[in-house]
Amino acid sequence: MGILFPEVRTTSVRLIWQPPTAPNGIILAYQVTHRLNATTANTATVEVLTPSTRQYTVTGLKPESVYLFRITAQTRKGWGEAAEALVVTTEKRDRPQPPSKPVVQQEDVKARSVLLCWEPGSDGLSPVRYYTVQTRELPSGRWALHSASVSHNASAFVVDRLKPFTSYKFRVKATNDIGDSEFSEESEPLTTLQAAPDEAPTIVSVTPHTTTSVLIRWQPPAEDKINGILLGFRIRYRELLYEGLRGFTLRGINNPGAKWAELTSMYSMRNLSRPSLTQYELDNLNKHRRYEIRMSVYNAVGEGPSSPPQEVFVGEAVPTATPRNVAVHGATATQLDVTWEPPPLESQNGDIQGYKIYFWEAQRRNLTERVKTLFLAENGVKLKNLTGYTTYMVSVAAFNAAGDGPRSPPTRGQTQQAAPSAPGSVKFSELTTTSVNVSWEAPQFPNGVLEGYRLVYEPCTPVDGVSKIVTVDVKGSSPLWLKVKDLAEGMTYRFRIRAKTFTYGPEIEANVTTGPGEGAPGPPGVPIIVRYSSAIAIHWSSGDPGKGPITRYVIEARPSDEGLWDILIKDIPKEVTSYTFSMDILKPGVSYDFRVIAVNDYGFGTPSSPSQSVPAQKANPFYEEWWFLVVIALVGLIFILLLVFVLIIRGQSKKYAKKTDSGNNAKSGALGHAEMMSLDESSFPALELNNRRLSVKNSFCRKNGLYTRSPPRPSPGSLHYSDEDVTKYNDLIPAENSSLTEKPSEISDSQGSDSEYEADSTHQKAHSFVNHYISDPTYYNSWRRQQKGISRAQAYSYTESDSGEPDPNTVANSNSAQQGSLFRPKASRTPTPQNPPNPPSQQSTLYRPPSSLTPGSRAPIAGFSSFV
Repeated sequence: MGILFPEVRTTSVRLIWQPPTAPNGIILAYQVTHRLNATTANTATVEVLTPSTRQYTVTGLKPESVYLFRITAQTRKGWGEAAEALVVTTEKRDRPQPPSKPVVQQEDVKARSVLLCWEPGSDGLSPVRYYTVQTRELPSGRWALHSASVSHNASAFVVDRLKPFTSYKFRVKATNDIGDSEFSEESEPLTTLQAAPDEAPTIVSVTPHTTTSVLIRWQPPAEDKINGILLGFRIRYRELLYEGLRGFTLRGINNPGAKWAELTSMYSMRNLSRPSLTQYELDNLNKHRRYEIRMSVYNAVGEGPSSPPQEVFVGEAVPTATPRNVAVHGATATQLDVTWEPPPLESQNGDIQGYKIYFWEAQRRNLTERVKTLFLAENGVKLKNLTGYTTYMVSVAAFNAAGDGPRSPPTRGQTQQAAPSAPGSVKFSELTTTSVNVSWEAPQFPNGVLEGYRLVYEPCTPVDGVSKIVTVDVKGSSPLWLKVKDLAEGMTYRFRIRAKTFTYGPEIEANVTTGPGEGAPGPPGVPIIVRYSSAIAIHWSSGDPGKGPITRYVIEARPSDEGLWDILIKDIPKEVTSYTFSMDILKPGVSYDFRVIAVNDYGFGTPSSPSQSVPAQKANPFYEEWWFLVVIALVGLIFILLLVFVLIIRGQSKKYAKKTDSGNNAKSGALGHAEMMSLDESSFPALELNNRRLSVKNSFCRKNGLYTRSPPRPSPGSLHYSDEDVTKYNDLIPAENSSLTEKPSEISDSQGSDSEYEADSTHQKAHSFVNHYISDPTYYNSWRRQQKGISRAQAYSYTESDSGEPDPNTVANSNSAQQGSLFRPKASRTPTPQNPPNPPSQQSTLYRPPSSLTPGSRAPIAGFSSFV
């Protein structure tokens, strides 16, 4: 076996071999023959070697020639079969080329083997000694060696030991005396044929379901053992005779050539064509009988082996219903009370002998499921040794002599709260000379709602003769850290932390020594503070870096009124010796001290000396300063005064211009007859007597350069006044006293709704309406009692103009078309006292009651209502 030529020259070769795999005795000698491959066997050279020889060198060969070597072994019985090998006497040998891509014909595919064919490649002037075949199972298998001893002259090989109904790929390589070739290309994927299943299903349980049926539960075989597509299951069952039965049963055998007989009855069979089934109720069985049951699976090729037989007694049945009204109540932190009611009587199928209670943690069923068996027909149980504040699922099943009934649907229950476990590991960070950041992990088992943590720390040795114990309660379940600031430099402190639900759990303890540690940096230079309007700049000089280079700087701050130092700015780059920050991170109005700490790999170093106190107060911008507001107010006041002055100058110039125009057009200010309206003594309730001041709001209008008052109106406005009554009243008014004059220069306007009208002391009082009515002896009499024919001496004409200018058309037609008509104003009405040229003609003029006045006209004042 294994003939190789490790050394080949042009005139000599050396070959080696291994003994036969089946020597069939003691090897006595080896015989080596060689000849040119093209010559006959008679020309061969024969050499007999000792049995211990494993190699042989042949010389005197022809260069570049092919020689055939044969080796045989000898025992006492003779020479065995010869092994042949070719060799080429050349020094140009090389590795062989890979074979061609393997091919498998469809008719050569079997369930467990295939016939693989290929074409050999070039042998590299060294004959191929053997081929190697590898297989790979799809889709995710690795290449595996199938055979490394395929004959050198083979071009086909039967690959066996394959799995039925499995996909494969194949590849081949050649080997000569020099070495191995590359593997050939992978073959096309192929699938072996189906075969009968190799395994039977596993019967899990066979339990009586009713008095004439049993419930069979099973698990199908592994997928790779089905050897194809699972089509279904077969159940075989038969009735068994009772053991110990007395007497004999006679059976006749009609076949005289029979060699054996089945004394037990034949199997009945149920075929289940649903491959997804895992249980089946086998019914129509005889009551009070024992049965044997077997199962098998089948695919398209055939049926697999049968399972081991399972026996069951039919007569008593398991309960077919679940317990009812299962309730779970959390009694304590470690106990649940479970209650239920038995299944309905018709579904018990016998006497209930007890219950099985299945319970598990709702989130970890596979790890925590347990069963408690109650061998009494009671309706409650206490589940103990549970985890606090944990949700459990509980299911109950009844059982009788036949077996267990179905389990009830899981019912949820929760244990009460308990003390939590100890917090997780404690860690310290940002350790300075006076402060440290303490953090911890939440308890692994909270056992309730975490209300908070209690942290207690104290120095391991007294500080200045005092051992101060500090207790801090952290409310809520987060954050899991605390900044401790009131520590002493270089002291070791003991920290103890425990969690709390409704009570405190065990504590965890850890120690820490405040800085600076060995190798930490020295103090930087004293910080220099530069204060800007809204920011603060801190400058410092670097100090001793310690045993390692400085990695960063930290700025601490404290209120100047003996506050505690705390880290203000972290992670300042090591190259920086100044830092500017906004005052927004400080409390306004509070003075602060600052200091700088250098940090290296050994920890926080010694702090620098504190800086001078700096107040955290922003500088107000110039537009918020008091002097700027005062300047703006003064500028605004000056602007308002200038505006008022300009308006007054402009108003005075317009007033004189209008007065001149009015005198020319209206003949010294006299009113036309058609523009006048009848007035009576009750129409002037708002006038003050004699020289009293009259205050009027929103009632002065400017017309023709004069300030005039709205005309008086009679009250009530719903009354109608006839021409006859007006004539009687006019007869009592002297014509010469009917003119009312006002000096424009003595009339003042107060810029808005409040205006004052004051009569001139030098004005002729005889021309006043008030003096006229006071001096008239008939003033206190009713106007209805006056004589007819007396004309009104005074009237007001109502003119309208959007621009405030008099309408020239109205004045021009005052003696013709406007007589006897009522003029209706638009925006405002401005009465102007004038002397009528034709007093008798006003007898036909109608007086307009106040109810018809436009908005803006003055209503009559209730001073003269008694005259009506």
